[in-house]
Amino acid sequence: MEEQINMNELGESIVKVLKTIFDPEIPVDIYELGLIYDVFVNEDREVKILMTLTSPNCPVAETLPMEVQEKIKSIDSVKDVEIELTFDPPWDKDMMSEEAKLELGML
Repeated sequence: MEEQINMNELGESIVKVLKTIFDPEIPVDIYELGLIYDVFVNEDREVKILMTLTSPNCPVAETLPMEVQEKIKSIDSVKDVEIELTFDPPWDKDMMSEEAKLELGML
């Protein structure tokens, strides 16, 4: 049972870290932007993040996934991180949280 709580805490830690990473073109973090499609954590504390970019030609296509990987890897209890980039479904502004839309004056 204790293990389960730790996994929940780990999930919360991952989300907290994701909220510190910003898209350089939009002043909103990548989590609220809806760029993170899924986060998987297995029993070995290996993390897999399924994410997208605002466009396939995004200027940070090389660096943003690496930044996500490095920052998540810096969480003590994370053993390994794999980032999978996908453009299916393609990102659009409807994937942003209410908070992000508010921040950008879209509400």
